[in-house]
Amino acid sequence: MEFVTEAAILYRVVLAYINLSNKEKDKSFAMKIDAHQHFWNPVRGDYGWMSKESKVLYRTYLPNDLKPYLLKSGIDKTVLVQAAPSIEETEYLLGLADSSPFVAGVVGWIDFEKETDFTTLERLSKHPKFVGVRPMVQDIPNDDWILRDDIQWAFEAIIELDLTFDALGFPKHIENFKECLLQHKEMRAVIDHFMKPQIENRSYDNFKFWADGISSLAEETSAYIKFSGLVTEASEDWTIDDLRPYVEHILNSFGAKRILWGSDWPVCCLRADYEVWYGAASELTNSLSSEDKADLFGNTAIKAYKLLV
Repeated sequence: MEFVTEAAILYRVVLAYINLSNKEKDKSFAMKIDAHQHFWNPVRGDYGWMSKESKVLYRTYLPNDLKPYLLKSGIDKTVLVQAAPSIEETEYLLGLADSSPFVAGVVGWIDFEKETDFTTLERLSKHPKFVGVRPMVQDIPNDDWILRDDIQWAFEAIIELDLTFDALGFPKHIENFKECLLQHKEMRAVIDHFMKPQIENRSYDNFKFWADGISSLAEETSAYIKFSGLVTEASEDWTIDDLRPYVEHILNSFGAKRILWGSDWPVCCLRADYEVWYGAASELTNSLSSEDKADLFGNTAIKAYKLLV
């Protein structure tokens, strides 16, 4: 599928070559895991954020659509992440996971504002592939929502049921996420998409605000962070050099043992197809040791989600 601008075609060819040249190196990986991908069917009607005008996103994406990309990039397993704020979508994803051997885990959704949803979370947690929950904080108008007293039960439930919390937000949410994680130190947490830095903006002030917050998160909490979602925060004609300062800061702050790579497919297709983004991530981590690469592209995901692989 072709979703990027004509100006990026040559760049994509170069990245595809990088991807192919890295395959020999990748053989040393015990297991490669895409820690963040989606499936959906817009007809279900619970994807309120998805515009019908988007030719890229507003269509059905199912396991058979993703499988060829996994094979080409040598990906063994994936973590399937919710994209709708509904229990029904989570159960739909678990059904897809049951019939898709390459899906190792599912991050679902519950209503944090309904304490009675503990019983639902407890039921979901008994599914062998259910590994965590993700409230869609980035879409909630109240920036302080995560600190509300009436939702703290959910974080305690996540700890009790040995699940993982996925933190989806923007740089403005970093301080509140940090406070939440410090209040619930026993909770495993994964920060999604580098916390969505404003790469396209190219503002030093925005970069510093994000970088300072990320450093604080890394130093004061035990959270993991996902190497994902970067290209969709960049411009249509993005290059590796646009992403490099953000990647270098994350590598220096968190280290490979706390970083897990994800495609964010099919959302990544707004800027690059699967192989191009995988090739870019491989190029951006070329300086890492084989051990660090094995962590970033697989082992860290196993630890962060306690995957049964």
